[in-house]
Amino acid sequence: MTTTSNTLNSPTSTAPKQSKTRSVVQQQRIWGWVFLSPWIIGFLAFTAFPMLASLIFSFTDFQIGEWPPSFVGLDNWANLFVDPNTSQSLGVTFRFAIVSLPVAIGLPLILASLLNSKVVFGKPLLRVLFYMPYMVPAISSIFIWQSFLNGQTGWLNRLLRLLRIVDPPNWLFDPSVITWGLVLLGVWGIGNAMLTMLASMQGVPTELYEAADVDGANGLVKWLRITLPMISPVILYNVVLTVIGLMQYFLPAYVLTSTTRTNPETNFFNLNLYRTAFQFGHMGFASAQAWMIFIIALILTLAIFSTSNRWVYYSGGE
Repeated sequence: MTTTSNTLNSPTSTAPKQSKTRSVVQQQRIWGWVFLSPWIIGFLAFTAFPMLASLIFSFTDFQIGEWPPSFVGLDNWANLFVDPNTSQSLGVTFRFAIVSLPVAIGLPLILASLLNSKVVFGKPLLRVLFYMPYMVPAISSIFIWQSFLNGQTGWLNRLLRLLRIVDPPNWLFDPSVITWGLVLLGVWGIGNAMLTMLASMQGVPTELYEAADVDGANGLVKWLRITLPMISPVILYNVVLTVIGLMQYFLPAYVLTSTTRTNPETNFFNLNLYRTAFQFGHMGFASAQAWMIFIIALILTLAIFSTSNRWVYYSGGE
């Protein structure tokens, strides 16, 4: 009996089981790579390779219709700091971002707080109504707002005239107000941010509010001391996405300037990049511009994350 027991418990008897387990793990790993392969191929073909190609082109004088390009070193990168169109478009982008970011974060936060409160009726319907514009195709929504903000026949100016404002502004052409017109256009798509914040608010433990009620805290104190800290990770998420989106702001300005007269205040960085590349054909300089805005967006994102430990609260963290 002792001999038989030793034989059954010997290392050679467990070797087939270990080999079978290893083969199953290898098969799972192989199938994992198979299912990941479409994304990997797409990432390499449509993201990694174009980024590498644009980085190489940024050191050349590559122009559409001329091949091969010649190496110019850092000339394109040096021209970024002296080209007036680049600096002007970068200034337009940053001015718009400074105005638009508080609205893009604050308004969804206010709406989510109202829909999470007990004083608003018809909350399911309101959630649908606020989110529906987000599902409208971007081009269609831009044309809708272009009609709404029209200086002569737009509904907004008609309403302002009814309120005894004799000479309302031309929202899409007046340089002093066009930024606010574009901000109003951006309000159309805040439904997604509102829903993420609302979902986060509904996940806040009710025990915290009950404890605050026992301590005599009012609604504002509970919102500032409980709601905001508990949903701060979602606010961080929306801030990062909004900042990256503002650095890539292109479509509204492109559609407006393609259908109406050009306005310098709509010359956003990506629109200037598009014109440099596809209207003037300077692909080498446009590649340097693309990497410039990528680096700026990366620096801003890292700066936001570096400050997040001061205002973002993670319930499972230290």
